[in-house]
Amino acid sequence: MKLYFECTSGISGDMSAAALLDLGADRKKLETALKSINLDDEFEYKIKEVQINSIKATDFDVILKHHHNSDHHHHHHEHRNLDDINKIIEKAQASENAKDLAKKIFKIVAKAEAKVHNKDIKEIHFHEVGAIDSIVDILSFSVLFDDLNPDEVFFSTLQDGWGFIECQHGTLSVPVPAVCEILKEYKIPIKITSEEGEKITPTGAAIVAALYKGKFNDEFIIEKTGYGAGKRKYKNPLLRVMQII
Repeated sequence: MKLYFECTSGISGDMSAAALLDLGADRKKLETALKSINLDDEFEYKIKEVQINSIKATDFDVILKHHHNSDHHHHHHEHRNLDDINKIIEKAQASENAKDLAKKIFKIVAKAEAKVHNKDIKEIHFHEVGAIDSIVDILSFSVLFDDLNPDEVFFSTLQDGWGFIECQHGTLSVPVPAVCEILKEYKIPIKITSEEGEKITPTGAAIVAALYKGKFNDEFIIEKTGYGAGKRKYKNPLLRVMQII
């Protein structure tokens, strides 16, 4: 089986996991893996069918459980580093391939964040990255991808918007610095569109980097299509993944 990720509306972790679910990846394996990391007090997730521009799509939503005794709602899970994250992934009831892919994706993000913030990869304590939703998105994607087990994976040219976004580090230019760093490191082509806003998240860029094998000849036969819904209000916030021959 071959998969083609059409990234004209960008790519993020939750969109990627959602598109693979929509394509028919095993939801039971996902449930087993997410239960086994024992972080039920920190998050829950919902998988639902949505309509985006009247197209049926799957939405994968990670909902953080905020601890009320914390001054700031991210405190209780803000300070995980790469080792902590690898330990969580190791605990997951999932195949070795799925765990290796999850670690690889995280390491790509970690290296980019470390470079951007001028820190050693071991000392960087992740905010966006270590935030529980990134862990869940990346582990979920890896488990679902491993379940589909494609022989080859292809990506369309990545497209991002322009402008600025607010995040925990302050105001960042789009494409955000970690995304630029990942695309530079892995020589992945990008096109900037006329739409304002962030379409490619660091997690999305790292998923592409972990699986990228160079530019794709764009002629193929479609066997099946999955749609993953994005949360942002763009013209068409959908990641389309096609099973092709």
